[in-house]
Amino acid sequence: MSKVLVSGHRNPDTDSIASAISFAYLQQQLGVDAEAVALGTPNEETQFALDTFGFKAPRVIEKAGDETRQVMLVDHNEAQQSIPDIKDLEVLAVVDHHRIANFETAGPLFYRAEPVGCSNTIILKLFKENNVAIPKNVAGMMLSAIISDSLLFKSPTCTEEDIKAAKELAEIAEVNIQAYGLDMLKAGTNLSTKTELELVTMDAKSFPMGDKTVRVAQVNTVDIADVLTRQEKLEAVMAKENADNNFDVFVLVITNILDSDSVILVVGNHQEIVEKAFNVTLENHTALLKGVVSRKKQVVPQLTEAFK
Repeated sequence: MSKVLVSGHRNPDTDSIASAISFAYLQQQLGVDAEAVALGTPNEETQFALDTFGFKAPRVIEKAGDETRQVMLVDHNEAQQSIPDIKDLEVLAVVDHHRIANFETAGPLFYRAEPVGCSNTIILKLFKENNVAIPKNVAGMMLSAIISDSLLFKSPTCTEEDIKAAKELAEIAEVNIQAYGLDMLKAGTNLSTKTELELVTMDAKSFPMGDKTVRVAQVNTVDIADVLTRQEKLEAVMAKENADNNFDVFVLVITNILDSDSVILVVGNHQEIVEKAFNVTLENHTALLKGVVSRKKQVVPQLTEAFK
């Protein structure tokens, strides 16, 4: 087997980066020449975790075909979220906790998908199934991923399996979950240094919904009003993203990690469908979504159903 690149999705979050690191390490212990790579630079939250546990960020690649023909995908499966030349590559494995869409391969592969809150919860099981011990620093990154995806266990995507996995990994990493978790999440809410373009692209994914393409981005904060002071500039950037990439509508989800509520900012066509999805009325292109923190469970499924 040639060199294998292990990659999370574009605009990587903490789970995407940590999954690449942990799954590549597991594969290395199983005799695979695997390397964790990324499809973008880490955000502040992820960099906090990397610094805490002594990792350098995985190198960023724009394509894989010039160095290997084989890849493994973590924390995603949809082609539009993956390596740009994915159709020219052999996908050997997928470990994911999202919906399955726009994905096919020419040959058989290892595919592990479970309805849990974080990919690393699944990867922990794979370490156990293969009787591979988890180093302290790898456990720390895996724990960071679970904290991030579950918003310190507040997200509706969080399961009892995620909580159990986090406690187990915290023991290995010798970390206090609550203290470390809050510090890490707060590190990711420093948006003052971000441009409007960075805000709407640093955690954004495109989804085909019916015959439309919907772009959904999310930013975490401790002050939604502070983000909305930049609304006019954010709307201009979102409109340009729509025009440049043929998105039908752009939905920015601004989430308060302390109150566990979100405000959506909507730019583009079919805003009435977005209103229908959440049973809200947009005022000045915004609406409050009480109790909404999860894009995967509380935003994308509702939009998908409304756009049918």
